[in-house]
Amino acid sequence: QVPLVESGGGLVQAGGSLRLSCAASGDAFIGYTMGWFRQAPGKEREFVAVINWSSSSTSYAVSVKGRFTISRDNAKNTVYLQMNSLKPEDTAVYYCNRHPRPLDAWGQGTLVTVSS
Repeated sequence: QVPLVESGGGLVQAGGSLRLSCAASGDAFIGYTMGWFRQAPGKEREFVAVINWSSSSTSYAVSVKGRFTISRDNAKNTVYLQMNSLKPEDTAVYYCNRHPRPLDAWGQGTLVTVSS
């Protein structure tokens, strides 16, 4: 069973919105703080946002703060990333994983492409 499956990416114009989803297996999700990460072409993977188990605490990278919102539905073992006011520099493959100690097995990610 693949522990993490991301979806919801696509091609969007600058200023547009997308909502990403990450469906996780119970073992990968229950009780854990979860994060979203992204990797742009030619760059290293970077942190985007994090949410704790109870959803009482969230944190964001400076580059996305005020535009992205992370949330989770523990009944569905799913974490979401609402992305608004997208910019071309947000173009990347987006991944979810535990935070701060990610699973070794990352999902396939979901590609977000923002055109100018």
